[in-house]
Amino acid sequence: MLAYLIRRGVNAVLTLLVVTLVTFGIFFMVPKITGSDPALLYIGKTADAASVEGIRTKLGLADPVIVQYGKFLKGLVAGRDYANGNDVTHCPAPCMGYSFKTDQEVFPLLMGDLPVTMSLALGAAVLWVLIGVSTGVISALRRGSLLDRVVMTGALAGVSLPIYFTGLLALSIFVYWLGWLPNAEYTPFIDNPFAWASGLILPWVTLAFLFAATYARLTRANMLETLGEDYIRTARAKGLRERTVIGKHALRSGLTPLVTVFGLDLGALLGGAVLTEAVFNLRGLGYQALTAIRGNDLPVIIGVTLIAAFFIVFINLIVDVLYGLIDPRVRLG
Repeated sequence: MLAYLIRRGVNAVLTLLVVTLVTFGIFFMVPKITGSDPALLYIGKTADAASVEGIRTKLGLADPVIVQYGKFLKGLVAGRDYANGNDVTHCPAPCMGYSFKTDQEVFPLLMGDLPVTMSLALGAAVLWVLIGVSTGVISALRRGSLLDRVVMTGALAGVSLPIYFTGLLALSIFVYWLGWLPNAEYTPFIDNPFAWASGLILPWVTLAFLFAATYARLTRANMLETLGEDYIRTARAKGLRERTVIGKHALRSGLTPLVTVFGLDLGALLGGAVLTEAVFNLRGLGYQALTAIRGNDLPVIIGVTLIAAFFIVFINLIVDVLYGLIDPRVRLG
């Protein structure tokens, strides 16, 4: 297990290095494609030539690309100094630069938005796993029944409808028409747990409807395949209770593909649920990324990309380790 974790850890680091290389390449390619100058984006188009050149020197934009990339990596692990003569600004690690629009450090800026995205993603994940897996199992056990058809029709609708449609529809019905739920709003959990949950329940349900549909279909398919295996028939022939056969033998084997999908989905959401946060006006990483894209704020875009990549790589590392615990047939080696 230790050797496996070391190998996966090294692979994770290499993956993140590739991501930093690609995202840093975007920093150079986007201005060339759009015909914009990063120094002008930072200081403003009305600045004089001397000020623009000073910013270009301070940000290191005049250095060779390989030198800039080296400084970028150094900033992530050890911090970085932005210097133009006597004008020196220290950016502590992990340094992702400064926002072109607000002149704030990118990493603290994104960390301030991260609790919103984490609350949204984790709460929705609990709902969609519980709803999706349970309905998928029930549908598989009642294959061909009216209940099976109703569940699969609902799952098809959930997969087909885009999040901005279901989100706006949910807002119109449950907030503005019926008044059953408050408008989506983030309150820190430590300040008021009830307000935290009530302010996020509508985004949770909207996201859960979308993802639970996929999980219900996958669970049903995996369960139907697993229930036809020889060891399931053997377990029943030994006289085990049906609950034990389904829960301990069939479901555990059928969950392995779902864990992979769950790792990808949760990692992507932790990196920023762009559409959901935009629909419900939640100021998380996704909303921050959307604002940065609209304003050509390249350091913030790169910062969100790196954080999203970290979550995806880290969660998939956990998923790989969990395989052996969920399904005894899987051996890590």
